[in-house]
Order: sequence, then C-alpha cells, then structure tokens
Amino acid sequence: MRGWWREFAGLMLPVSCGGCGRQGTALCPTCTAGLHGSGPRRVRPTPEPRGLPAVHAAAPYEGGVRALILAHKERGALALAGPLGGALAGAVEAAERFSGGPGAGALLLVPVPSSRRSVRARGHDPTRRIALAAAGRLRRGGRAARMLPVLRQRRPVADQSGLGARERLANLTGALEVDGSGVRLLDEAARTGGRVVLVDDLMTTGASLAEAARALAAARPGVHRPFIPALPDGPKGAATEALFEQPAAAVVASSPSSFEINRNSRRSCIVAGGER
Repeated sequence: MRGWWREFAGLMLPVSCGGCGRQGTALCPTCTAGLHGSGPRRVRPTPEPRGLPAVHAAAPYEGGVRALILAHKERGALALAGPLGGALAGAVEAAERFSGGPGAGALLLVPVPSSRRSVRARGHDPTRRIALAAAGRLRRGGRAARMLPVLRQRRPVADQSGLGARERLANLTGALEVDGSGVRLLDEAARTGGRVVLVDDLMTTGASLAEAARALAAARPGVHRPFIPALPDGPKGAATEALFEQPAAAVVASSPSSFEINRNSRRSCIVAGGER
C-alpha cells in the first residue's frame, strides 16, 4: 500500500531531481551524467572480504549519485528505479565482458535481499526494484536477461550502519540462503548456459556480496569451484572452463576509494577468494 501511494503521489506533487533538487524533473542531465560516470569499472574494497566475486560499479558513491540512491531507497522516490536500473545494467554488461563475454543462455540477475524489517519500513525492496529495471533495460538492448530472486535471509541481522568492515562480515556470515525453489532454477539455468550476476545498489565493504556468493555456492556444492579468471593473453583450458562457477557481481555505486585501488588489477587472479 505504501509503495502504491508513493507512486500516486509522485504523479500529483511537484517533481524535483532526486540528486540535486532541481525543479521540474526527477533526474536532471547533470545527475544523469554523474550516474553513468566515465563508464562501469572493476572495484575492490579494502580490506577485501574472502569470497568476494569480481565486482563492477557504474559510478562512485558520492555527490548526486549518493543522493539518488538514498532518495530511492529511503525516501521512496520510486521513479528513480528506471535510471538506477539503467546504470546497473551497464555494470552487469561490464561484469559479463570481464568474465569472458556473452554466454549461450540468459543473464540471471540475483539481487542481494533486504531484510523483511527494512522492506516493511521502506514500503519496498529497493535492490529488487532496481534489478527488475536493469533486466528490462538489458532485454530492450537485445540481451536475454531476467531477475532471479532466489536468495533470502535465514536469520536476523543487525543494522549495518555504523559497523566496520570486520563487524559487517561477522554480522552477515551465514545469514543468507537459497530458497526452496532456487536450487532447481539455478540448475536449470546452468543446463541452458545461463550466467548469474549478483546485483546490489551499493557496495561499501563487500560483506553482503561475499555472503551472497557463499550462499549460492553452498546451495550447489557439487559444482562450485574457485573463481580463476583467464588472463587476456593466457591459454584457454581449465581456467576458462571454470570461469563462471562463481558469479560475477554488479552494483550501481561503490565507495570512491574502491575505484582508486583497482588500478592495474586486470591481471590479478582470485583463487578461493584470496588475491595473489
């Protein structure tokens, strides 16, 4: 009901940009440009949690981008789901290219779930809404894609605000699981060449995405292997075949520092969640 009322109110009340407050538009050209930045980039938090997949982000989490995400998530500016989903779609495509290019099957966008308490308080699940918009944008661009909300919280977690990297990791470890029908859907996707991309609106410490990747691996223990990306000029073979056993990940935004520390990281290898 709350989500419906917010959508109705958005049609009746004066519109202002969710990023800078400019009147007459839900998203001004300047904030649109900031949302897409200079293009999606591989990002890494520091410290990097064990098991974190390769993550791509559309833009740094600062300025107008930060305001847009908060307006959508906390203030119910639901019209922003489309533009945020468009930015996420670009990050998903970058994650797929990094992992070797388009596969035979669909792209499966698996959102990191919000807690039931947060969904009730906000009146909507922001990541799920953005993921749905991103899948739609990818389909309009000719790429088979769909949202696959197979993750759920198996136990309550504390509010993440104010927690440091280690505290967030401890808070989330073991908190997620694949729901009852999710294993069947993932197996079906694997048989048809589908590729999983974990998605979220924001990455700070990477704890949520690392836990989501762990939950997906735990649901299909017989097929999980470490993520070992083939080097651009390296030989094809076992490393290439194992490329998609651990999902890639994409977010709308990540901390500015995670963009900076990723310079010259393209040739890194991640084995069993640790960089070497």
